[in-house]
Amino acid sequence: MPIYTGPMIDAHMHMWDIALDRHPWLRPTNASALTGLDAIRRSFLPDDYRMARGAHDVVATVHIEAVWDPADPTGEIAWLDSLDKSSGVANRYVASAPFGTPQAQAGIERDCDHPRVTGFRSIVSWHPTLPGKSWAKHGAVAEDPDWRRDVALLARHGKSLDLMMYPYQAESVAALARALPDLRIVVNHCASPLDRDEAGLDRWRRALATLAAAPNVAIKINMVGYDPNPTEAVIDELVLRCIDAFGTDRSIFASDWPTSSRVMQPSPIFDHFKRITAGFSPAEQSALFHDNAVRIYGVRQGA
Repeated sequence: MPIYTGPMIDAHMHMWDIALDRHPWLRPTNASALTGLDAIRRSFLPDDYRMARGAHDVVATVHIEAVWDPADPTGEIAWLDSLDKSSGVANRYVASAPFGTPQAQAGIERDCDHPRVTGFRSIVSWHPTLPGKSWAKHGAVAEDPDWRRDVALLARHGKSLDLMMYPYQAESVAALARALPDLRIVVNHCASPLDRDEAGLDRWRRALATLAAAPNVAIKINMVGYDPNPTEAVIDELVLRCIDAFGTDRSIFASDWPTSSRVMQPSPIFDHFKRITAGFSPAEQSALFHDNAVRIYGVRQGA
């Protein structure tokens, strides 16, 4: 089969204007679960993305909330609306909401009315032995009744839920998917195979199987740089394990730019994806690079 040359949708990317100082996790004085942040402590805007994607035919992107300052709950969407949309960058938004708090319902209702908001993201990533790698306050966020109450609103509005999680949360997320079968859940970052020893990789593989057993869960194949210097073999393992678990109809390719640029830019990431899937059928390739993002996120080229 030939290497894919058709249109692409980058279903996971971020932008920020560092001068606005609306992303506390990027401040040099703040501790973060991510390393290597000096490389991305600058502004990343539509022109920067267009340069980073290279010659790949990316016709639209989905902007995933970038942990904007919660004290300014409407700021990120208003800022995104002000950016140039002529090349499809930030065609659709996955917004944030303070799930599990008294403020969540009003924010969800407000943002669901926005024509570009296709879903919301929650970060439930918690590591039991590496507290510095945890984003969530504890490991059972997805089991919290108040959090689930707010998440259930998304299904009623026809919106999806993106989740940033670690393999330790797989059982909780799978239980959520069973409890809300009408909710589209998209697991980010290959389900975050953070622990790179054999026990950690085995935990990740089992997490993929657990999550994939729920038919309303899809996986985002992005942020391939869990190793500081990922080899082709490491990337192949991440990509193919995800596709083996979820199939080509529930797997979505994305760059995670600019966070991924700490290791690799979008253009070589997409080159890797195209090489790995060269043996797939044209329909399978189209699903991975384009069609699944259209179906799940409602992306419309030029709209």
